[in-house]
Amino acid sequence: MSTDKTSEARISTLIATEIGARQNQVEAAVSLLDQGATVPFVARYRKEVTGGLDDTQLRTLADRLTYLRELEARRKTIFETITGQGKMDDALALKIAQAATKADLEDIYLPYKPRRRTKAEIARERGLGPLAEMLLENRGLKPEEAAKPFVAGDLADIKAALEGARDIIAEGIVENADLLQSLRAYMREKAFIRSTVIDGKKTEGAKFADYFDHVERWETAAGHRVLAMLRGRNEDILSVDIEVDADDQSAIKPVERKIAASLQVGATQPADIWLMGVIGWTWRVKLKMSLSLDLISEIRERAEEEAIRVFARNLKDLLLAAPAGARATIGLDPGIRTGVKVAVVDQTGKLLDTTTVYPFPPKNDLRGAQAEIAGLVRKHKIELIAIGNGTGSRETEKLVADMLNDLPAPKPTKVIVSEAGASVYSASSAAAAEFPGLDVSLRGAVSIARRLQDPLAELVKIEPKSIGVGQYQHDVDQHRLGRSLEAVVEDAVNAVGVDLNTASASLLARVSGLSSAIAESIVAFRDANGPFMTRKALMEVPRLGARTFEQCAGFLRIANGKEPLDASAVHPEAYGIAKKIVAACGRDVRTLMGDTTALKALDPRVFVDTRFGLPTVKDILAELEKPGRDPRPSFKTATFAEGIDDIKDLKPGMQLEGTVTNVAAFGAFVDVGVHQDGLVHVSQLADRFIKDPHEVVKAGDVVKVRVTEVDVARKRIGLSMRKEGGGEAVASRSSAPREQMNRSQQSRMQAKPPHAPDAIGALGDALAKAMKKR
Repeated sequence: MSTDKTSEARISTLIATEIGARQNQVEAAVSLLDQGATVPFVARYRKEVTGGLDDTQLRTLADRLTYLRELEARRKTIFETITGQGKMDDALALKIAQAATKADLEDIYLPYKPRRRTKAEIARERGLGPLAEMLLENRGLKPEEAAKPFVAGDLADIKAALEGARDIIAEGIVENADLLQSLRAYMREKAFIRSTVIDGKKTEGAKFADYFDHVERWETAAGHRVLAMLRGRNEDILSVDIEVDADDQSAIKPVERKIAASLQVGATQPADIWLMGVIGWTWRVKLKMSLSLDLISEIRERAEEEAIRVFARNLKDLLLAAPAGARATIGLDPGIRTGVKVAVVDQTGKLLDTTTVYPFPPKNDLRGAQAEIAGLVRKHKIELIAIGNGTGSRETEKLVADMLNDLPAPKPTKVIVSEAGASVYSASSAAAAEFPGLDVSLRGAVSIARRLQDPLAELVKIEPKSIGVGQYQHDVDQHRLGRSLEAVVEDAVNAVGVDLNTASASLLARVSGLSSAIAESIVAFRDANGPFMTRKALMEVPRLGARTFEQCAGFLRIANGKEPLDASAVHPEAYGIAKKIVAACGRDVRTLMGDTTALKALDPRVFVDTRFGLPTVKDILAELEKPGRDPRPSFKTATFAEGIDDIKDLKPGMQLEGTVTNVAAFGAFVDVGVHQDGLVHVSQLADRFIKDPHEVVKAGDVVKVRVTEVDVARKRIGLSMRKEGGGEAVASRSSAPREQMNRSQQSRMQAKPPHAPDAIGALGDALAKAMKKR
């Protein structure tokens, strides 16, 4: 068995191939990660060490490193266990060493796995092993004649003897690792996944109507449909099965012929005929169910990976959405009976004032509500009014619009803001610690105001899974989902950078190298000693040592501090290089920052030394050109159509503006201001073929859409971003079958093509409910 050093080399080689890098790059990155470095730090400040691996490559590397190390640990355990049994030989050792996945390893280990006595073992104890061997070796034997000598003792008859031989041969088939892998490969290529409604469950499971008799190829099944089927199964509405060779009319199915080939079984001699019966029985009783469960597990994992990838992409887009900036803001959390909660925050997000107004029934104090909000606008010089998009949103927006008409210029800008996750934050321990004396409902209004000013700074306070931009998020592995989303938040925060003197503990805790405890220590130190004037002062914070400082310093910003470079993304360890650049220009660093012409004239190679190579020097020059630059786009907001407040107000053909709230594999959901997101199916996103909706849109985008279908009863809205009457080429391509099938297979395929025009009908109510705006 290979040593740990050899195993690590094998892991590095495999990862290097997967991420398109050299082995030495992977080994360098692994070394840094093992020493406690974070992905953002390695990606940004250790380019020379890793040869320029980016954050995406490093995330993949980190994930695969965990899996492959677990694989190596299992490989070692299996090797040692079989060796301890005295059953190891060179051929088996080679098989174990070459196993590429955990499933392959378990197939190899199966015959050696400790277990209860099997029927095959009992048959061997009865002396039937030689009978099984005779029938396998001499196909000319007649099974009944061969079994007669073995009928003795508790073996009452020939049938019992042959059943024992069958059990022995079946166990050999089931424990043949090469055969199992071959059968799985065959099923992956040929199998279908089918869902059918359970008898008597049609009414109860109406939301799964699209899957009452649904079948599609296992190999190409869409992830969101797979998760829908599996949810229906979990709710006891649907049965989900893997079908293989269902359309083959042969007496002996192709999958059985594959098993027969592994045993070199023909079809003419007496023992061959009997063995074909054993193979058929083994397939039906022993293999079909277990292999089908394997394929269900694989397709679930594949669907979950897709769902997690979609969620992560949407979360990243939401976190990196354009901030409205440091402007005094009123946050309105709409409510009908319970009133509209109002919170005022200043430019830094500090809470200044709160109240609750009751413009709607039963109090109907519309004028009083408008007067109170107008008074707050004047008192605090409000520039923005953030309105949550929940129940009562459009009514609240209308009262604000009417109020603004009566105000003199300059008037605040009103913006509809997604309040997904605001209620989760309001009831959280973080919100209670920040606003211990404030009512829970008013905390929500504060969150709405702040997330308009800076979405990233506010959304990091909410558990990522509660933000509501996922696709079947509750149906996937929650540990894997959580790990993926945490990585997205970490990357987003560190890509933007954090103001050390204004950031909350929740935001600081997402900075490279900082834990929640150290983040709280930083805030406590700041509260006790005043603003940090230099990054170096961080070293005075309790429990923040040199290693932590190295990881976090470059991502923390200090505006107007003693050291101008502290406002940039230049790491303190590289200040010496930055100062050489400044000296070469003969300028003060403050005047040089932002002077693109002067900096572009420099040759970066001049400043390379033994520690800092060309990539770091180029990064420093770019940072000096645009110090502390924010990678997020400029702020923009959608304008909802007047008088379109409810789904009943929508009519096909209407042209509307909306905000993309969510992007799934099959299209994008858009908020057009009627409390129910509409769907732009992937086929309706552009006048050209689109494979991935992210090619065209991302969460937070403001888009123009046309209403194509309205189903009030089922709360479904079909939208299009294509030109009216255009896109024939797209429609033509989308209507083609995904693969060539025989007529029998086509007749059984109930799924619509992936770009079918009837996008709304292709979704189940379960999907609509799952993706419905919170």
